[in-house]
Amino acid sequence: MELYNGPLDVKEIFGRWLDEEAESNYGAYIPFVGTIRAEDEIEALSFDIYEPILQKWFDTWQEKAAALGAVVKMAHSIGDVPVHTSSYVSAVFSPKRRVALELIDAFVEDFKANAPIWKYDVKNGERMYAADRSTPMDGSGLLA
Repeated sequence: MELYNGPLDVKEIFGRWLDEEAESNYGAYIPFVGTIRAEDEIEALSFDIYEPILQKWFDTWQEKAAALGAVVKMAHSIGDVPVHTSSYVSAVFSPKRRVALELIDAFVEDFKANAPIWKYDVKNGERMYAADRSTPMDGSGLLA
């Protein structure tokens, strides 16, 4: 798991991951890129991350992937990420295509639903909590 301030350098990250796994004899490499869309007049999205819980979540996925002979990698932004740039990339390396296809889908969907990441819209240079773009975590909040 890799965390970066600001937008991600997708080409550098994916290139490095390819180099890291070049000798691993995986038959499938499936990347996923999350890009900030221009909508609702935002200039950027901004992200806060609770790293200990995210690391625990990611470690669980590493174990799931390893049980299938695969590897999962992920990078995410902290702070402001302008529209048309990337805030999230992930990839699965697997001996088999079907395993990689199913694993990347499950990984990305679970990330969207359960990762401890809070999103903010940035409009006119101001950061405003984006409740409609954030997913509440079970047991979190003052009244939990």
